[in-house]
Amino acid sequence: MSRTLSPLAPPKPPRGLGKLPAGRWFLLVGAIVTLLFAASIAFTLQTMNYTREARAILIEVIDPMVLHTLELSTAVSNEEAAMRGYGRTNEAFYLQDYDAAERASATARGRIEALLPRVPELRDESDRLVEAIETWRTRYAAEVVRQVPELGKDTAASLANLNTETFGAVRDALSAQQNHLTTLHGDAATRLERGWDVFYGALASLAAVLLLAGIAFTLLVRYVVLRPVATLQDQVRKVAAGDFDTELNVARPAEMAELSGHVDAMRRRVLREWRETQRAQQALADQAAELKRSNSELEQFAYVASHDLQEPLRKVSSFSQMLEQRYGDQLDDRAKQYIKFAVDGAKRMQLLINDLLDFSRVGRVSDDRVPTSTADALQTALDNLAARIEDNDATVVHENLPVVSGNRMLLTQLFQNLIGNAIKFRSEDPPEIVITAERKDGMWEFACSDNGIGVDAKYADRIFLIFQRLHPRDVYPGTGIGLALCRKIVEYHGGRIWLEESPDHKGTTFRWTLEATDE
Repeated sequence: MSRTLSPLAPPKPPRGLGKLPAGRWFLLVGAIVTLLFAASIAFTLQTMNYTREARAILIEVIDPMVLHTLELSTAVSNEEAAMRGYGRTNEAFYLQDYDAAERASATARGRIEALLPRVPELRDESDRLVEAIETWRTRYAAEVVRQVPELGKDTAASLANLNTETFGAVRDALSAQQNHLTTLHGDAATRLERGWDVFYGALASLAAVLLLAGIAFTLLVRYVVLRPVATLQDQVRKVAAGDFDTELNVARPAEMAELSGHVDAMRRRVLREWRETQRAQQALADQAAELKRSNSELEQFAYVASHDLQEPLRKVSSFSQMLEQRYGDQLDDRAKQYIKFAVDGAKRMQLLINDLLDFSRVGRVSDDRVPTSTADALQTALDNLAARIEDNDATVVHENLPVVSGNRMLLTQLFQNLIGNAIKFRSEDPPEIVITAERKDGMWEFACSDNGIGVDAKYADRIFLIFQRLHPRDVYPGTGIGLALCRKIVEYHGGRIWLEESPDHKGTTFRWTLEATDE
């Protein structure tokens, strides 16, 4: 019965700084770093938002507003030039130029109106500019068109002062809006530059926080984790080197102090148990040596006994046959039958002993395993069975068989037993035997199929047991050792053998595996 071990005594509680667990150290430093990191991120995000807004105002509003104001100025100037040309020349194509310029002016005004909600401080200048343009169109452009039929080419000269007055107001409004835009552009550029400076400062502060966090955690890991672990490792290394009396003791943090206490308690118990185990192992070693010696003697006895039994059996068989030959005319039929029984029993006993000798030799006499051609082993088995194959009109077909790691003599015996069984347990048709091999997961899987009487699947395990027979001896002679010997040979080679269950196949199929080799 196994001995129930009592639980280890709890270690002494840590004192001083050792009371604080490593998790608390990491939580404290982590909380400080997290707060600093969160503040840095918040400041950085705020700066990014400020910079993004300044950039958006500059690029998406101010710059387009400057461009559209310039477009409006160009379009209005084209209007004024076209109208003055029409007043001097009365040519109709100037009106077409005026209409095109007016459309361009309307387009520019529409784009400016779309941007004004984002720069409401330009609303007054824009309104004054629109009002000045409309005043010039009403007082001058419309008047030129109206007076051209009456004044002809003198129209422009007669209205020159009016044009100077009204278009001067347009120029003043345009100048005021452009000056305001220039001021806004400078302010936005300054704001953007200031935003980038602050953003870079925020990134620098964030990098500083990360650096400080790395330094803090490095120191924390060094003094709270690595140094105590190194101390415990050094103490454990001394114990592992054989100094079992070294005490394991780490002062902090709390987890390491508790761990070293438990490990030291285990060291003391293991030391005590090891000393007890040494005594028990010595006793087991003595028993194992005695058992090995007994097994060796038993194997030797079985081999010698089986070998020595053959001589008396040969004498029984020989003298029984001599008795029949010399005194046969003096014996009645019953006496002759008794002699026949004695000779037959001696021969069967001799065959059984030979099979037992073969069975006992596997893995004991021939224990060498080298790269071996199974095709050569099969050919040797076929040569040994040539007479039986010819007498039974049997055919043996095989594919290209591989090289395996094994013993050629034992593999020959394996093929010989399986083919011999296929011939012995034949059906009414001539025996047809097929041997194949297939590579599977570092092993070769062999198969031996025949068209014989077959084996019931319920006997799949029984047929591989020694001395197990499925048929009477007078119907199918044999000792019942053949398939047991096959299994022992296959298992000696590191494989396994089994009977394949195939309801559709007439006959028997045995499969077995052997270790593959690169040669």
